[in-house]
Amino acid sequence: MDNKILAYTKYNCTYHIVFIPKYRRKVMYGKLGKEVGWILFAVCKITGIELIKGGICLNHIRLYVSIPPKMNISDVMSKLKGKSVLMIFDRYLEYRDKNGRHFWARGYYAETINRAGERRKH
Repeated sequence: MDNKILAYTKYNCTYHIVFIPKYRRKVMYGKLGKEVGWILFAVCKITGIELIKGGICLNHIRLYVSIPPKMNISDVMSKLKGKSVLMIFDRYLEYRDKNGRHFWARGYYAETINRAGERRKH
Protein backbone atom coordinates (compact mmCIF):
# COMPACT_ATOMS: atom_id res chain seq x y z
CA MET A 1 0.00 0.00 0.00
CA ASP A 2 1.53 3.28 -1.06
CA ASN A 3 1.32 6.50 0.87
CA LYS A 4 -1.41 8.91 -0.16
CA ILE A 5 -0.81 12.64 -0.39
CA LEU A 6 -2.96 15.58 0.70
CA ALA A 7 -1.86 19.22 0.43
CA TYR A 8 0.90 19.04 3.07
CA THR A 9 0.48 15.52 4.36
CA LYS A 10 1.54 12.00 3.43
CA TYR A 11 -0.60 9.32 4.99
CA ASN A 12 -1.42 5.64 4.99
CA CYS A 13 -4.51 5.19 7.18
CA THR A 14 -5.96 1.78 6.43
CA TYR A 15 -8.64 0.01 8.43
CA HIS A 16 -10.16 -3.44 8.55
CA ILE A 17 -13.88 -2.98 9.31
CA VAL A 18 -16.51 -5.62 10.10
CA PHE A 19 -20.20 -4.94 10.68
CA ILE A 20 -23.35 -7.03 10.72
CA PRO A 21 -27.03 -6.81 9.77
CA LYS A 22 -29.53 -6.41 12.58
CA TYR A 23 -29.93 -9.62 14.62
CA ARG A 24 -27.25 -11.23 12.40
CA ARG A 25 -29.86 -12.16 9.83
CA LYS A 26 -28.44 -14.29 7.09
CA VAL A 27 -29.70 -12.02 4.33
CA MET A 28 -26.49 -11.39 2.42
CA TYR A 29 -26.86 -13.99 -0.27
CA GLY A 30 -27.91 -13.99 -3.88
CA LYS A 31 -29.17 -10.79 -5.44
CA LEU A 32 -29.27 -8.79 -2.18
CA GLY A 33 -25.64 -9.59 -1.34
CA LYS A 34 -24.43 -8.44 -4.74
CA GLU A 35 -26.58 -5.32 -4.54
CA VAL A 36 -25.26 -4.46 -1.05
CA GLY A 37 -21.71 -4.86 -2.39
CA TRP A 38 -22.36 -2.39 -5.21
CA ILE A 39 -24.13 0.00 -2.84
CA LEU A 40 -21.20 0.01 -0.38
CA PHE A 41 -18.79 0.54 -3.28
CA ALA A 42 -20.85 3.53 -4.47
CA VAL A 43 -21.10 5.04 -0.98
CA CYS A 44 -17.33 4.72 -0.51
CA LYS A 45 -16.71 6.44 -3.81
CA ILE A 46 -19.15 9.27 -3.01
CA THR A 47 -17.72 9.93 0.46
CA GLY A 48 -14.04 9.86 -0.51
CA ILE A 49 -13.17 6.51 1.04
CA GLU A 50 -10.93 4.19 -0.95
CA LEU A 51 -12.32 0.66 -0.84
CA ILE A 52 -9.26 -1.56 -1.20
CA LYS A 53 -10.98 -4.88 -0.66
CA GLY A 54 -14.41 -6.00 0.47
CA GLY A 55 -16.28 -9.16 1.23
CA ILE A 56 -19.96 -9.93 1.67
CA CYS A 57 -20.52 -12.98 3.86
CA LEU A 58 -23.88 -14.49 4.82
CA ASN A 59 -24.16 -12.61 8.10
CA HIS A 60 -21.48 -9.89 8.05
CA ILE A 61 -19.58 -7.42 5.88
CA ARG A 62 -15.78 -7.10 5.78
CA LEU A 63 -14.13 -4.01 4.32
CA TYR A 64 -10.49 -3.00 3.96
CA VAL A 65 -10.48 0.76 3.40
CA SER A 66 -8.13 3.72 3.25
CA ILE A 67 -9.43 6.85 4.95
CA PRO A 68 -7.90 10.33 4.79
CA PRO A 69 -6.64 11.54 8.20
CA LYS A 70 -9.17 14.40 8.21
CA MET A 71 -11.98 11.83 8.58
CA ASN A 72 -12.51 9.78 11.73
CA ILE A 73 -13.69 6.20 11.75
CA SER A 74 -16.98 6.86 13.56
CA ASP A 75 -18.05 9.45 10.96
CA VAL A 76 -17.04 7.09 8.18
CA MET A 77 -19.14 4.28 9.64
CA SER A 78 -22.12 6.61 10.13
CA LYS A 79 -21.94 7.61 6.47
CA LEU A 80 -21.41 4.05 5.22
CA LYS A 81 -24.25 2.53 7.22
CA GLY A 82 -26.62 5.49 6.94
CA LYS A 83 -26.37 6.09 3.20
CA SER A 84 -26.25 2.41 2.33
CA VAL A 85 -29.40 1.57 4.30
CA LEU A 86 -31.34 4.31 2.54
CA MET A 87 -30.28 2.91 -0.83
CA ILE A 88 -31.15 -0.64 0.26
CA PHE A 89 -34.61 0.47 1.43
CA ASP A 90 -35.21 2.24 -1.89
CA ARG A 91 -34.49 -0.96 -3.81
CA TYR A 92 -35.97 -3.53 -1.38
CA LEU A 93 -39.17 -2.26 0.20
CA GLU A 94 -39.74 -5.48 2.15
CA TYR A 95 -36.75 -4.70 4.44
CA ARG A 96 -38.05 -1.20 5.21
CA ASP A 97 -40.90 -2.44 7.38
CA LYS A 98 -39.01 -5.23 9.13
CA ASN A 99 -37.42 -4.64 12.55
CA GLY A 100 -38.51 -1.03 12.90
CA ARG A 101 -36.69 0.33 9.82
CA HIS A 102 -33.32 -0.99 11.00
CA PHE A 103 -31.07 -2.99 8.71
CA TRP A 104 -27.60 -2.73 10.27
CA ALA A 105 -26.78 -3.53 13.89
CA ARG A 106 -25.55 -0.63 16.04
CA GLY A 107 -21.88 -1.50 16.43
CA TYR A 108 -18.89 -2.34 14.28
CA TYR A 109 -15.36 -3.65 14.60
CA ALA A 110 -12.47 -1.54 13.31
CA GLU A 111 -8.79 -2.38 13.37
CA THR A 112 -5.94 -0.29 12.03
CA ILE A 113 -3.56 -2.06 9.71
CA ASN A 114 -0.06 -1.20 10.88
CA ARG A 115 2.87 -1.39 8.52
CA ALA A 116 5.15 0.84 10.59
CA GLY A 117 7.60 -2.03 11.08
CA GLU A 118 8.54 -1.81 7.44
CA ARG A 119 11.15 0.85 6.80
CA ARG A 120 10.69 2.99 3.72
CA LYS A 121 12.73 5.74 2.17
CA HIS A 122 10.81 9.02 2.11
